[in-house]
Amino acid sequence: MTADAPHPATTATTAATAASARATDRPGDASPFTLGLLLRQAHWRAAAVMSEALRPLGIELRHFAVLIVLVDRGPTVQRDLAAATGTDKAGIMRVVDDLERKGLAVRKSVPGDRRVRAVEITPQGVELFDAAHAGAAAPAESLVAGLKPGEPEQLTDLLTRFAYPAADGEA
Repeated sequence: MTADAPHPATTATTAATAASARATDRPGDASPFTLGLLLRQAHWRAAAVMSEALRPLGIELRHFAVLIVLVDRGPTVQRDLAAATGTDKAGIMRVVDDLERKGLAVRKSVPGDRRVRAVEITPQGVELFDAAHAGAAAPAESLVAGLKPGEPEQLTDLLTRFAYPAADGEA
């Protein structure tokens, strides 16, 4: 046996360890990918529930994501909408086109740069935004129905800190 060849017992132990750490989304798995996979499953579940809540209003999550940004920031250029929603340039143009067609948003010229358009929510868009929140209350409750008292708030806190880590030096 050469010095470079692994010992058979070491190889078997390494293979068993690797197999037990393979990425799955099952509770208790120790893979370094488990957190990401569980977050992905949680996202899919929440997205499905919230998509159903938005369906009667005639919009999709991608539309609602843009409305959230517009309500939060006010008129926003398409480039910034794309960045805020994780959408590419073509995708954000399609979403804004849809919102305009539905009367929920309008594009307006930006003073000083006629090439740039800012997107602004309309009063009808604000009404739909508020209706979406009212319609999503019960489905949102169903998402956390299996959690104990206080855990939905704890989950929200943990996910907020995970999604928006404090900058160096902040508490």
